Amino acid sequence: MEPASIPDTLALITNQLSNLTHSIVDLQNNQAAIQNHLSRLDQAQGAEGITEPPAEAPSVTEISATSHEPYVSPPNKFDGDRKQFRVFITSCQIMFSIQRKTYASDFVKIRTVISLLTGKPQVWAHHLLRTAHPSLRTWNTFYNALEAMYEDPNRLASAAQALELLKQGKDDVEDYITEFKHLALDSEWNEPALLAQFRKGLSEVLKDELARTGIPSSLEATMTLCTQIDRRLRERRAERSASHVHTPVKRYMQTPPVITSTTSPSEEEPMQIGVVRGPLTENEKSRRRSLGLCMYCGRPGHQVRECRAKPPSRSGEPAQPTTSVATHDLCTVTPSHIIVSLLLQWDQCAVPLRAMIDSGASGCFVDEKIAVSLGIPIVPKSHSYAIQLLDGSSPISGPIVKETRPLLVSLGTTHRDTIVFDVVTSPVFPAVLGLNWLRRNNPSIDWSSGAVSFGTETNIPTTDLHTCKNLTIAMCLEVPEPYQAFSHVFEKKGADTLPPHRPYDCPVDLLPGAPIPYGRLYPLSEPELLVLKDYIDDNLQKGFIRPSTSPAGAPIFFVGKKDGGLRPCVDYRAMNAITIKDKYPLPLISELMDRLRSANIFTKLDLRGAYNLIRVKSGDEWKTAFRSRYGHYEYMVMPYGLCNAPATFQRFLNDVFRDILDSYIVIYLDDILIYSQDLETHRKHVKTVLRRLQEQRLYAKAEKCIFDTDKVEFLGFIISPGNIRMDPSKTEAVATWPVPANKKGVQSFIGFCNFYRKFIRNFSTIIRPLTR
Repeated sequence: MEPASIPDTLALITNQLSNLTHSIVDLQNNQAAIQNHLSRLDQAQGAEGITEPPAEAPSVTEISATSHEPYVSPPNKFDGDRKQFRVFITSCQIMFSIQRKTYASDFVKIRTVISLLTGKPQVWAHHLLRTAHPSLRTWNTFYNALEAMYEDPNRLASAAQALELLKQGKDDVEDYITEFKHLALDSEWNEPALLAQFRKGLSEVLKDELARTGIPSSLEATMTLCTQIDRRLRERRAERSASHVHTPVKRYMQTPPVITSTTSPSEEEPMQIGVVRGPLTENEKSRRRSLGLCMYCGRPGHQVRECRAKPPSRSGEPAQPTTSVATHDLCTVTPSHIIVSLLLQWDQCAVPLRAMIDSGASGCFVDEKIAVSLGIPIVPKSHSYAIQLLDGSSPISGPIVKETRPLLVSLGTTHRDTIVFDVVTSPVFPAVLGLNWLRRNNPSIDWSSGAVSFGTETNIPTTDLHTCKNLTIAMCLEVPEPYQAFSHVFEKKGADTLPPHRPYDCPVDLLPGAPIPYGRLYPLSEPELLVLKDYIDDNLQKGFIRPSTSPAGAPIFFVGKKDGGLRPCVDYRAMNAITIKDKYPLPLISELMDRLRSANIFTKLDLRGAYNLIRVKSGDEWKTAFRSRYGHYEYMVMPYGLCNAPATFQRFLNDVFRDILDSYIVIYLDDILIYSQDLETHRKHVKTVLRRLQEQRLYAKAEKCIFDTDKVEFLGFIISPGNIRMDPSKTEAVATWPVPANKKGVQSFIGFCNFYRKFIRNFSTIIRPLTR
């Protein structure tokens, strides 16, 4: 026999022996059961006064079924890692104890363990088999030989040293407790020693709290108390942070601040009054100290003496030439702003944009994010210059270093101008027309009505922001005036509040008796950890998640977004595998398209938060738990990734709009399309939909909604009156698809093309050669 075939032969023999042993035991059990039944039958026949017929004898199949052993998955193969030896051998012993009949003999136990070895341990064990080593005679002798070979000789010392070095630091106490328990198992310390070491490693804050409340005598009780205290401390920090966020800044500012020119003191005063920095409250001072934030600007990473936002000393060097632009310190606006509609043109492109006219701004400015999203060409400035806020501080973004190419700007029907906009970071307004533009064009402004005109030209339409004072500027620019009465539907803060419980809360019903999954942590990069920490802090403050002690725990990872950012994803595959599926259907996209063929005007709404607008069913929150570097948490709102989330969300929206569904609205998950024959009817339909969203506390993203248009992209199709065609970007994806290298690649390509098969004549004939 070739040496290479020995492992395969051993595995085959072991399997045959196991099956033979199992069959013999079953036959013995069957024989005993039949003998017992015959004995009871003889006794019944001899008993006096018994007339009932004997019970029917159980079949051999039934007896065999009752003696069947539960299935246990074999442990992962052992490759010689001494730190994993104890886990491996314990898993084997558990398997032996549950399947006693299968592993009744030492011969089967030894060969089973050998078959689970790999690498150097496998080579060592095969040598024992070839030489018929005495350690193979009994399970105990083999176990002792394996333990002597691969047990960590420094296990106790290593665990003791790790325990002594373990500190909570700034981590959550749940993480500290989890790590402490793992090390305690290997240390074999007694409870008084573990309790003393546990207290020693706690953070100073928890030590102080324990000193006030008293320390329990047992380790488990101390851990429970520390968990309760730590949760309360986190809640207190979140409450302080929330109270700071919602502190009415209107006590200090009535309108958005502007930056004034320090080199031109004779210029006229700005149209709005700037911010006066008020004194910090004691609570705010305490919050900034505890979080290590700058006492001047409130940002992390530096102290007040190093703060770039702090105004320079008046006795210092002369400041660089500065200009002025509105900042984003306040998002709501007052009726005193004048907004005009612009049309920006360059090359063969033209985009609409709204701008604020501000005599307090020295130049013309455009927000960098808006410019990039619209594709406006940006070039470096030949000379950068600094800007300064009204209170003397400089913006964190630093000096202005970019500008647009010269753009042809149209206002109204006849006025044209060429403007180079300086590019700034996130002002309140997407664009600002400042003092230099006012001087050059000298428009006539009716300050009472806000009308703007040039010479004999009729008034240029302006937007009176009094009608949308509850909206941010971005919302005013995105939401048409007929729908601005439904301002609450487009508020971001509404979507960031915990929704109420409804009959449509998402249940997570598990299969009876299924083991609760508990996944390992996935390694994350430094940028991913930063995003994760922000994600957890943000959702804790919103109330969307809470600390968990659930026995379940799904890992979390990240995927890239189109804009280059990172999106957190919880891996619920193990939980979904044991979840009872909700079979509520999603609509067929082909049926949705059929409803739209006779429509002439469309509005598309994109819901903000989507699944997070629905709560998890009360009592099922623990099943959504996820584990991370920063603790163990569970969702209060329906997270992405649960197998029943799409069905739950579709059922909810279908019921909300059931009476008008397919009349003038179609819904696919969080995408809503409203369609009508004419504009007047359409606006009534849109208002009806917005009103229901407002009543149900559902919210839409103004920046992603499209209103009153005759062409719209919806679910991968371009829809216009009497015409539905493929999205050109999807067509391009098919045309540029890389040549598949394997069967799976071919299947992916066919699956993608199949979505558009109705647009391809003889699709099945064309695709047939790829399916062979």
